[in-house]
Amino acid sequence: MDFIADLLLATGAFGAGLYCFVLSRRLKRFSQLEGGMGGAVALLSAQVDELTKAVATARETAGASERSLEEVTGRAEAATRRLEVVLAAMHDLPAPKPQRRRLRLRQRRDDILMAAE
Repeated sequence: MDFIADLLLATGAFGAGLYCFVLSRRLKRFSQLEGGMGGAVALLSAQVDELTKAVATARETAGASERSLEEVTGRAEAATRRLEVVLAAMHDLPAPKPQRRRLRLRQRRDDILMAAE
């Protein structure tokens, strides 16, 4: 019975050693920066950093555009108020008198040349 227990214990230790050996080889391949998953992780990490910077730049640009748009909108609203006042003042003006049309005598160039001869 002791022999079977020792045999099972040795088999378990050998299996654990084999498992650790396989894991160490996989970890070496994973951690290689040039061709393994480590390289892919490093590449994705660099891309995340670049995207974070791009998002920060886009936020700054959007903030500047928002401030500019608020300024332009404020100026447009002020101009609208001034135009409303001008239109209201124009409604208070008396109606213009109708003008009579005057006829003018126009001479043609040919008539002038014939008269000169």
